[in-house]
Amino acid sequence: MSDNRVVQGRMQTPESLAELIEGEDVMDAEPIEDADDDCPDCGENVISVGYMPSALEFVTGYKCQECDWSDTDRD
Repeated sequence: MSDNRVVQGRMQTPESLAELIEGEDVMDAEPIEDADDDCPDCGENVISVGYMPSALEFVTGYKCQECDWSDTDRD
């Protein structure tokens, strides 16, 4: 599977998707994957990306490909 995905009509790399979810720069990101889940807002496909916002934290972020909804696995 390609590392890049179309999200809300724009091509996103793993790093740019993580930055879109996080709202700021990230240190590193893993390949984008299907989250096997539907968006709670619009019902469309959700994708996920694992990333490091800092040297001491690893986060999995989730983003709808069609609307503004996003979430993370932070408590």
